[in-house]
Amino acid sequence: MITEIGIVAGDIWHYLDKNRLTTLSELIKSIDKNRNVVLMSLGWLAREGHVIMEDQGNDYKITLRF
Repeated sequence: MITEIGIVAGDIWHYLDKNRLTTLSELIKSIDKNRNVVLMSLGWLAREGHVIMEDQGNDYKITLRF
């Protein structure tokens, strides 16, 4: 499971590097993986300080931290 989370974290990284800004709902739609794995991977990236997540009411705005 940890390997899958790491691979999906890489997918998220590449998606954000290409698109710069997205919402959580759009990210989940765009990354063709299990929703829970996407959320765990995003949490990993956030914990490591690689992404910035800002609350937008019922969604989150997500960007890479440079």
